Amino acid sequence: MRIGIVCYPTFGGSGVVATELGLEMASEGHSVHFISYSQPVRLDPYAANVFYHEVSVSNYPLFDYSPYELVLTSKLVSVVKNENLDILHVHYAIPHASAAYMAKQILAAEGIHIPIVCTLHGTDITLVGKDASFEPVITFAINKSDAVTAVSDSLKADTLEYFNVKREIQVIPNFIDLKYFDSMKPNGIRDRYLPTGERLVMHLSNFRKVKRVEDVALIFAKIQEKVPSQLLLMGDGPERNNVEKMCRDLGICDRIHFLGKTKKIEQFLVNADLFILSSETESFGLAALEAMAAGVPVISTNTGGLPEVNKHGFSGYLSDVGDIDSMAKNAISILASDEELAKFKANARVQALKFDLKKIVPQYEALYRSLILPLK
Repeated sequence: MRIGIVCYPTFGGSGVVATELGLEMASEGHSVHFISYSQPVRLDPYAANVFYHEVSVSNYPLFDYSPYELVLTSKLVSVVKNENLDILHVHYAIPHASAAYMAKQILAAEGIHIPIVCTLHGTDITLVGKDASFEPVITFAINKSDAVTAVSDSLKADTLEYFNVKREIQVIPNFIDLKYFDSMKPNGIRDRYLPTGERLVMHLSNFRKVKRVEDVALIFAKIQEKVPSQLLLMGDGPERNNVEKMCRDLGICDRIHFLGKTKKIEQFLVNADLFILSSETESFGLAALEAMAAGVPVISTNTGGLPEVNKHGFSGYLSDVGDIDSMAKNAISILASDEELAKFKANARVQALKFDLKKIVPQYEALYRSLILPLK
């Protein structure tokens, strides 16, 4: 198959999953064409059967805001025609699904028929999508896609609640490529941050308000009072300054380390003893899954799709959003005992196996074929 994948190129979960999906499909011999405004951060440009097409946005002075959706539409038309694509898979509803629909209509006028798969990842529905100014376009684009998938049952339910969607939504969860974690060897991270043998706690996010990173700092403050620990914060974003100030106010700056944006997160995660995800909302919780793939138990909120990923009392614990005391108590119960920590680490890995790439990607491949074959 010749597959076009449209995604955001950033560190967010939708871009990561889209990239890993494309790379796996390419490894199986399919021709995969990534289409975005810059090269996705997880993309290996040297991988066989992988191609990248950049969407160049015009700086024409007539426009106060660059018309990215129109430029993307034109690029999709060009790539479908010139590369003879069989299918387009767009990740994130805004503006990828609507741009794909416009491209499909332009191509149809030339006798070219291209099926569209639209994957809903989360904030395109739960945050941005609830903006009334976007609702008609999102509803239309979803209903006009040839197939729609959502990354969790929770997200599917939200979509059906917020939008008048007539199209069937198939739940295909996010996945993890376990080989990235299996290949990790000792790399000195623990020696660098834990010279006296303390516990290592980690968090990864884009530091937006919805991630409630300040809660992570408050939870850690309670943890380290009972269990000597260090906290590594991976990622960056608008709330970083607030979190840094909180660390100073709490007097624990010597125990909290800001690592910024990190591409090789697995190299850090495999060293962790515990992962904290205190988000206000998570349609899936890819960061939690990545931690579990590294054998790291997760303390998380019980919002959105997180209960589908993190099994309470097995791979970690779930608490209500903002319940810092509960999350800290659960974290301490895991970290205080070597035996308890070892049990939860093993369980976390077992839970991650349910989302192995080898189990999930064939579902997408089967979906592609079901749309392509009727056109042949």
